[in-house]
Amino acid sequence: MTRRIKKVAIIGSGIMGSGIACHFANIGVEVLLLDIIPRELTDKEKAKGLTLEDKVVRNRLVNDALSASLKSKPSPIYNQKFANRITTGNLEDDIAKVADVDWIMEVVVERLDIKKTVFEKLEKYRTPGTIISSNTSGIPIKFMNEGRSEDFQKHFTVTHFFNPPRYLKLFEVVPGPDCKQEVTDFLMSYGEKFLGKTSVLAKDTPAFIGNRIGIFGIQSLFHQVKELGLTVEEVDKLTGPVIGRPKSATFRTVDVVGLDTLVHVANGIYENCPNDEAHELFKLPSFINKMMENKWLGSKTGQGFYKKTVVNGKKEILTLDLETMEYRSKKRAKFATLELTKTIDKPIDRFKVLVGGKDKAGEFYRKNFAAMFAYVQNRIPEISNELYKIDDAMKAGFGWENGPFEIWDAVGVTKGIELMKAEGKEPANWVTEMLASGSTSFYSVKDGATYFYDIPSKTQTKKPGQDGFIILDNIRKSNEVFKNSGVVIEDIGDGILNIEFQSKMNTIGGDVLAGINKGIDLAEKNFQGLIVGNQAANFSVGANIGMIFMMAVEQEYDELNYAIKYFQDTMMRMRYSSIPTISAPHGMALGGGCEISLHADKVVAAAETYMGLVEFGVGVIPGGGGSKEMALRASDSFNKGDVELNILQENFLTIGMAKVSTSGYEAFDLGLLQKGKDVIVVNKDRQIATAKAHAKLIAESGYTQPAKRKDVKVLGKQALGMFLVGTDAMEHSNYISEHDQKIANKLAYVMAGGDLSEPTLVTEQYLLDLEREAFLSLCTERKTLERIQAMLKTGKPLRN
Repeated sequence: MTRRIKKVAIIGSGIMGSGIACHFANIGVEVLLLDIIPRELTDKEKAKGLTLEDKVVRNRLVNDALSASLKSKPSPIYNQKFANRITTGNLEDDIAKVADVDWIMEVVVERLDIKKTVFEKLEKYRTPGTIISSNTSGIPIKFMNEGRSEDFQKHFTVTHFFNPPRYLKLFEVVPGPDCKQEVTDFLMSYGEKFLGKTSVLAKDTPAFIGNRIGIFGIQSLFHQVKELGLTVEEVDKLTGPVIGRPKSATFRTVDVVGLDTLVHVANGIYENCPNDEAHELFKLPSFINKMMENKWLGSKTGQGFYKKTVVNGKKEILTLDLETMEYRSKKRAKFATLELTKTIDKPIDRFKVLVGGKDKAGEFYRKNFAAMFAYVQNRIPEISNELYKIDDAMKAGFGWENGPFEIWDAVGVTKGIELMKAEGKEPANWVTEMLASGSTSFYSVKDGATYFYDIPSKTQTKKPGQDGFIILDNIRKSNEVFKNSGVVIEDIGDGILNIEFQSKMNTIGGDVLAGINKGIDLAEKNFQGLIVGNQAANFSVGANIGMIFMMAVEQEYDELNYAIKYFQDTMMRMRYSSIPTISAPHGMALGGGCEISLHADKVVAAAETYMGLVEFGVGVIPGGGGSKEMALRASDSFNKGDVELNILQENFLTIGMAKVSTSGYEAFDLGLLQKGKDVIVVNKDRQIATAKAHAKLIAESGYTQPAKRKDVKVLGKQALGMFLVGTDAMEHSNYISEHDQKIANKLAYVMAGGDLSEPTLVTEQYLLDLEREAFLSLCTERKTLERIQAMLKTGKPLRN
């Protein structure tokens, strides 16, 4: 039987329940979100003369929770319009509706008695064969399953999402003891293919995989902080981006998640894992108990390890001193070992240097990794039979760039054992056997695929589930056809090339543009199609503004003019090449990164794509064809009458207000992606493979080189007048500065096609010339240079 999920019921509308409901709505599934009915009226309800029988009262809890979730930042939903896919109700009036759904998920409080009552109710209305799951993070399935029917038990699993469900990729599937294999297989596949997750099959052990290892890591740190005399800031400096972890590192993350949540899981592990060799480590140190007593739980109580305060009218963040348990001003953390890693771009390449450090940081990393390596090796086969599942869980659930076994490989397996022995810990038998078998690492790469050391067979075995993916890290060396300092071009098979940016933050400079041109040359000669895509954190943050700044300051305007023209010409080559070009943006696709997508034949964007033409922030207009393209797109959608001005005005505001989409779907609303042409991929791991499939399809359908456009309708003075009146009014009401107005007026001139006396058909090149002229003239302005300089120094836009 082929299962399809058309409708789900989520029981419990708290932060997790509402977040999961929003993520199902994100992917187009109908959601029924149910919660309990209130026991008493609020003062507002009493004032309105409502009773406990009124529907608005009965659904108050679920509606308030969903409404709060939809307003939260970052948003749980790709586009606010998608919220209409969610229907709310309560567990008394609407429970019978669960008979019509394909999957019921329980997300109520972590109390077994309450969960059992909910399951009993659901069983009365659930259609046999319907999947039923719990989002528990630790209650054993055998207790939840007790007393349920055989059909319920055959279709019951834990499906554990991590918070926030839209952004964290881990989806732990824990089958019940009697769960049918086809249900487990279906959920694993559905999580990866439709929900865009990393599905990890876990065992029914306390805290499963992600939290068992993650909480161990945090608890281990809690105990090391005192031992090594480190401050909160120092630990967050050592455990953040430098080792490929989120900016929030350790203590800031605990503040965001909530100390009580962490304590709940740690206590659960302490109580339920008496034989864990690190059992005592899950005991809470005294400073944590003190914080719990004081209700210093983090962001939700206004203070935790950090506390926001206002001093002399200025916002300041104070830090908790773990010795005195009092808040003090933040101190800057600095370590010589970290300075040594500044020139090493990838975190995976830094670990060898970090564990060799001669200062307190080096000591910290040696102790920290020794403890982690020793712990994860001993969790096999307890929590997982395969080592890669532990790495997958940590990367997807905690945002680590590399899992523990990948880090151990990076340090060197024998070096890792040396670190462990220095801390009095021994390698597990299977690790010693691995080295004896001739495998010197936990992972290896062969024919573009990742292999892992499989313990029972003592061989390197292909990691399952890779067939839908193209992993650039695995093929870069063997499939490289061209390389310069800014790009690597890989042959990804079936006649398709991929251009991968390699510059810092994937900024676009001369080397990247040369690489794009080279890629088009190669593809036109010997291949069928071309993709511009990478698997870094961000697609591209735009043009190299440092280079523009230097040319402008030195007043090298001829060179600057040439550089802008080179960018424009490269974009036009993408648009008018004889092979299909596909852009695959994800993460930040800003400025020039956005312009690349505007000029591709098709965009295959990740759902998490933050796209926008943000050049106003540095005092210029989009100069790589972006201003031209937004005028051209307005021209293509013009209808009769004054609607023309409305569409042009919307595109003008998208640039003028530097609007950035909060998801790939929102980019359609901004006119940056085109409906019916561009597509969204929810699972970023599949993005390059999906882009390749589209490139192949377009090529095989008989792609013809497009003819250059000479029919772009511009409105001239009619549009220019409207824009100038608007910018004037905004400047007079102090909504924008004088310099903002100057930039906006330059953009208006380009998008109107100049001051032509009547609507006229022009060429793209005509608009590109206007755009370049405007960009150059703005680069001669002192205030623009101040804006660029501020962005280079602080990373924040300056309003001057």
